[in-house]
Amino acid sequence: MLKGETIVCISNTTWYGEYTKSTVQLMSLLAKDNNVLFVEYPFTWKDIVNTWRKKQKAPIMRMLGLKPTCEQISTNGNGNVYHLVSPPVLPVDFIKIDGLFKILFGFNTFLYRKRLKRKLKNLGLKDPIVVTAYNPFYGLSMVGKLDEKLNVYYCYDGMGTRRHGKRIFPMDRKFSTVVDGIVVTSDYLKEDKKEFNSNSFVVKNGVDFSLFNQFAKQVVSNDKERKVVGYIGSMDHRFDIDTVEYAVQNLKDFEFEFTGNLRNQEIKERLEKYQNVKFFPAVQPDEVPELLAKSDVGIIPYLMNDINKNIYPLKINEYLSVGVPVVMNAFAHLPEFEAQVSVAKNKEDFVKCLLSEINNDSDERIQNRIQMASQNSWEAKAVEFADVVETLMNKKL
Repeated sequence: MLKGETIVCISNTTWYGEYTKSTVQLMSLLAKDNNVLFVEYPFTWKDIVNTWRKKQKAPIMRMLGLKPTCEQISTNGNGNVYHLVSPPVLPVDFIKIDGLFKILFGFNTFLYRKRLKRKLKNLGLKDPIVVTAYNPFYGLSMVGKLDEKLNVYYCYDGMGTRRHGKRIFPMDRKFSTVVDGIVVTSDYLKEDKKEFNSNSFVVKNGVDFSLFNQFAKQVVSNDKERKVVGYIGSMDHRFDIDTVEYAVQNLKDFEFEFTGNLRNQEIKERLEKYQNVKFFPAVQPDEVPELLAKSDVGIIPYLMNDINKNIYPLKINEYLSVGVPVVMNAFAHLPEFEAQVSVAKNKEDFVKCLLSEINNDSDERIQNRIQMASQNSWEAKAVEFADVVETLMNKKL
């Protein structure tokens, strides 16, 4: 297990939030035996304006240096993480002229790098292992600039154009070729990355099993008048509205409950008109297990497309940890779950799978789900991740 190292995480996500993040889970556990500096998502001046307008939440005072830019966070893994907020940067993704984009983005990375290097010096942290989490733009600009001993690209999803546009693809490919190694979360993504870097490894997503298992079902619930189909998570561009609407229409005796951050308004517009559909706001991560356990079946209705085939969904182990049966679209190849999860090839099949999981559930199947999820704890995944990093260091030496 990795010990006594300095790990700098260049993240594309925030530390705090309304859903579980694999980067946060791994860094929390690695912090037990290592010095971890987590660099918060690079907020822009647009984020400041939206926070003033109460449309989002950004740490404005820390961004501007009016409060400490770096705080120490105690983690569930019995460690401490240094949490660094970078200065506000310019929103540049919308700029079409490549030359102008490069100049302004170069200014952004200068600010980011300056604060990061200063903090490393102040903390007395040297020779870091840099882990860039799904952020090839900032990751590429930091290569060789932090006196790092190792550069690892942690890529947990396929790249899309929704935020950065088509620039993301050449940037991702270039970054993949210059890092010492790549860690991905799915077998499909590994095969893709191996074209650019032979040192590509898979560490699949896990689950906070000890937390979720506290609320696990032990027996099938037969006392409900109406069965509950549950979904907890972001409702965004990945969500297959057509399939879910078809299920809602054809299973009128079932309650469909959706809990989470609504990022695609069309989902609610299409579904809220049905009497057997309810929407609830996002909850904190520690509230998710108890809520999940109230469902009779959980769904992962992602669209079947080129981006989603890279996904290894966090939800799958979370549902299984509380003993809940799972129905998902065939958006990704996940053979290890074939015995425990129903995979639908189309909307008609999705309805059949829901009925089958509800009607054929048993106490034995509940225990089988829980047993499988127990093998995928974040603790186990952190050990796998650390082993990959050690392998890469040995190769480089």
